[in-house]
Amino acid sequence: MKIAVAKGDGIGPEIMDAVLTIFNANKVPLEYENVEMGKWVFDKGFSNGMTPEAQQSIESLGILFKGPMETPKGKGVKSVNVTARKTWNTYANKRVFQTLHGVDTVFSKAGIPIDLTIVRENIEDTYGGIEHMLTHDVALSRRFITRPGSLQVIKYAFEMASKNGARRITCGHKANIMKITDGLFLEVFYEVAKDYPNLKADDVIVDDLCMKLVSRPQEFDVVVLTNLQGDIVSDLCAGLVGGLGFAPSANIGDHICIFEAVHGTAPDIAGRNIANPTALLLSGIAMLRHLGLMENAAVIENALLYTLESGVHTGDFGDKNIASVNTTQFAEAIIGNLGKTPAHGARPLLPNKPVTPTVFKLAENPLIITQELENEQVVGVDFFIESTEQPNAVAEKCLRHTGDLFKLVNVSNRGTQVWPKGSVFTNMVNQYGCRFESVGEANVTQTDILELYKKLAQDFKVCSTELLNKWGDKKAYSLAQGQ
Repeated sequence: MKIAVAKGDGIGPEIMDAVLTIFNANKVPLEYENVEMGKWVFDKGFSNGMTPEAQQSIESLGILFKGPMETPKGKGVKSVNVTARKTWNTYANKRVFQTLHGVDTVFSKAGIPIDLTIVRENIEDTYGGIEHMLTHDVALSRRFITRPGSLQVIKYAFEMASKNGARRITCGHKANIMKITDGLFLEVFYEVAKDYPNLKADDVIVDDLCMKLVSRPQEFDVVVLTNLQGDIVSDLCAGLVGGLGFAPSANIGDHICIFEAVHGTAPDIAGRNIANPTALLLSGIAMLRHLGLMENAAVIENALLYTLESGVHTGDFGDKNIASVNTTQFAEAIIGNLGKTPAHGARPLLPNKPVTPTVFKLAENPLIITQELENEQVVGVDFFIESTEQPNAVAEKCLRHTGDLFKLVNVSNRGTQVWPKGSVFTNMVNQYGCRFESVGEANVTQTDILELYKKLAQDFKVCSTELLNKWGDKKAYSLAQGQ
């Protein structure tokens, strides 16, 4: 079976060479096609950080094994790591965090074992990178949470938890504040949970989750989160087991999967052959299991665990009374321990069941939608306008244009209501939200809204608009603070 390999930037080539050397020593039945991705590809003029040939190879092979990659700063280009995950819809980012004997942490010294799996939504949220300056003082980032996208990652999390014999699956969220976006993610979580009655499913507000993870991590098993919150919480969990040097990452999609280390390129030590390859090796082991190479994965992981137990370490961790080894020597130690069994956490030697690669030739982009259960109504519009006037003056101008179809419900500033009631102690910026609802909550058309837009544009710069939708009796928009 052939897979695509991108060695990456900084320490990437060194740690990738170390991992592939271990794979070859174990006679892993894979072939490798090197593809061009990373900062040096940006520098050659490819704005997405990969050559067209690299994209074609990865899409035909279906598996990418990659080292850490750097995105040039200040050049207006997107992260190649995020671009790859989003382009190929690797919607579930799975990171497993386990106690590794030989890697001392506060918890290992206290005898508290950690075995956590974080599943992070990988496509949506603020990682869409859709941002605008509405005024010279006000920046807007759009946060997309979709029902189909949430369903993909949450379904994956439940399936994975069920197959692995997990006892508990937890949804981390901020639905107490982001009631519609995180509220949708949480709603889908409990919809999916109904199909898995043998799993204990619960939810925790993300700030409370962080506190509990650093005080009682052994209570958690599988945690699924939205993209940004999952990014932060997964790095927090890496700190519980020794740092990002021990944090593997699998990006799972229906057609293409990416396995990578999540740590940085460490340019300060690049080329010195002293980097720790453990995170990339653990990611590679996860890739082997994904490909059905179960025995190879277990033998290599047991050799790694045995090596760590023996006190062999690179300079970034381990017993300082024992001399550290370089990257090559660390890989050689693992190779020398192939076939040995660690005292703790030995992996069972299951037989290989290699998967048959399926080459997907898609004629068009997949469209993922769910069935609309109730009829949609448009019952108003939010106009976001620029003004340096006081709330009463803004409201007075808006009221001139309501006509027979609309009523002005409130005026807000940075999400806090400042009209018809509010407080003079509320600091304001030069951008207001003006909410117009239809009279009697009747359905209004986009043409009606455009007519209102034209009238308001006589008095204000309109920065942005949002429709106020309803499905059945359910209002699909939030209230202002204090409304």
